[in-house]
Order: sequence, then C-alpha cells, then structure tokens
Amino acid sequence: MSYVLELAGWLLSQTHWRGSDGIPTRVLEHLALSGSGLLIAALVALPLGLYLGHTGRGAFLAINAANVGRALPSFAVLALVLPLAFRLGLGLGYWPTVLMLVPLGVPLILINTYVAIRSVEADPLEVARGLGMSEWQVLRQVELPLATGLIVGGVRNAAVTIVATATLGAIVASGGLGRYIVDGLGRQEVGRLLAGALLVALLSNATELVFGLVEQLLVPEALRGERHTGVAVPPGTR
Repeated sequence: MSYVLELAGWLLSQTHWRGSDGIPTRVLEHLALSGSGLLIAALVALPLGLYLGHTGRGAFLAINAANVGRALPSFAVLALVLPLAFRLGLGLGYWPTVLMLVPLGVPLILINTYVAIRSVEADPLEVARGLGMSEWQVLRQVELPLATGLIVGGVRNAAVTIVATATLGAIVASGGLGRYIVDGLGRQEVGRLLAGALLVALLSNATELVFGLVEQLLVPEALRGERHTGVAVPPGTR
C-alpha cells in the first residue's frame, strides 16, 4: 500500500509536470526516440519485405537474418552500437538508443510484410497479369491493398516493442521515460521508479490503440480478421 501512495504522491506533485524533467517533456523525448527508431526500421524493412514477398527471391536468407536480429538481447545490441556511435562521433544519448531500437523493429516489419504479400491468393494476381498490368502495378494495386492489414500489424508490433525497449536508452544518457526508472533506482526513490514503469506501460498501450485505429482506417472491414491481428509466421515454419 505504501508503494501505491508513493506513486500517487509523485504523480500528483506539480513539480513533476513541468521543466526539463517533467512528465510531458519526458514523454515527448520517449516518442522522439521511439519514432526515429521505428521510422528507420520501416524504411529498411518495408521495401525489402515488399520486394521479397513479390518476387520470392532471397527470402530464406533475409527472414533468417531478421530472426537472428530478433533473438539478440536489447542490452547486447546497445553494447554493440556504442563503439559504432563513438567512432562516428555521435556520442551518448539519442543516436545510440535509436541504433539499438532499429534491429528490434526490422524483423517484425520485414517478416509480416513478406508473409502478407506471399499470402495474397493467386486468382486476383492472375487476373491482374491477364489484364496486362506490370509487376509494379500488380504489387501496388493488387497485392498491397490486400496485404495492408497484416503489414500494419507488423508495424504495430514493432512500435509497441520499440516504445517499451526505449527505456534502456536512459542507461546511455538519453532522455525519455527511462530516466525516471534509472534515476529512481539511483536515488532510491520508489515513487519516481514506479511512475516511470507505469508511464512506459501506458504509452505502450496507447501505441497499440493508435495503430489499431490506423488499421481500421486503412483496412476495409471485409479484409479484417484473425490473420491481421498477430505476428506473421513465414510459410513452412509452423
């Protein structure tokens, strides 16, 4: 009960809602870190997943490489990117955290995008090609609309994972909600630590809800279903 009171007291204190260490500032910093990592991951994984899904070329190598990246612990990835950040003159803070987050997002987006395109039934593809569509037109006008739900699902899973993991950036002096957890441990302030954990959980849930709304806007109701709600599994791996 004392932990709940400490948490409530910390959150209700006006001093924790303003200034450079205030909750709004830390939330914006967390969103900037997470958004940058997600954007870079999407720029890498979406085109590659679309290409591999449409052509089927090199899929085995790319998917397995992505799975290896997904198996690496986030803290280990952070330790690996730190020397690279120093070599590039990026220092501590923002960029090491973003570089840590990218490998978390790429596998989820790549696999879902690949499976989404490969899961499109052959009949509409044959009709499209029979009408004289180019391969680019088939991908853009037929495969992509039918696969949008599962692709958005992959981006959503990547976004939630990245938002939750961005807290580790506080270890390398980045901003974000992880600062409350690290500083709470260092100062032995239970209220600060619990507030950081709670705010990260709330932000992760909010991210899930936002991408759920995006999916509803982009995907026709007739195309929504069970296959759009989970993490995709590449064919032959079940």
